[in-house]
Amino acid sequence: MEQPDAQPAYVLHNRAYRETSALVDFLTPQGRFRAVMRRARGKGGSLARPFVPLEVELRGRGELKNVGRLDSIGVAAWLHGDALFSGLYLNELLIRLLPAEDPHPVLFEHYAATLQALGAGRPLEPLLRSFEWRLLDELGYAFALDQDINGDALVPDGWYRLQVDAGLERVYLLQPGLFSGVELAAMASADWDAPGALSAAKRLMRQALAVHLGGRPLVSRELFRKR
Repeated sequence: MEQPDAQPAYVLHNRAYRETSALVDFLTPQGRFRAVMRRARGKGGSLARPFVPLEVELRGRGELKNVGRLDSIGVAAWLHGDALFSGLYLNELLIRLLPAEDPHPVLFEHYAATLQALGAGRPLEPLLRSFEWRLLDELGYAFALDQDINGDALVPDGWYRLQVDAGLERVYLLQPGLFSGVELAAMASADWDAPGALSAAKRLMRQALAVHLGGRPLVSRELFRKR
């Protein structure tokens, strides 16, 4: 697939390649691409940093593209501390889960908005949960938050577990790791002020993402834990 026209982009990851080049993973509205950036460690190499809004021209028909042109087109999201680790987490999720060259323009816009919100100091947890859910939805892995696997509406005093390939299943024997109907209703309406909603959403998203990530842990999550 050839991409001759310039398009907006963000760098998800880069690493040294040969003597002066870099191997760069880009996120664009047309999908995730990997490309060789020549002279990346010389003048202009700073453009290969994450969180900088770019315009990139990618050339080539194979899986590995070449960067024909790369320009900064906006204000970078300067992330520090926990916000920086959160941004790295988003990037790693996209690299691990987003198929190459699969267009997701809505996800691209959501990613750009999330970076700006992180840079502005907005609370991290709601932003991360919202992005995880959008990613699952874009990839076709989302499930209903207002009904169970039988199509019945969730009840506030009910308890549910996630069947990743199907949705939420009501259970009648209490066990660890369940989600209450009240918590799920708060998630469905993004009511993050509701008691327990954010912690339950974090558990739910981890369960939903785990099967798609496989057994390999996320590096960004480990870094965050070791801070």
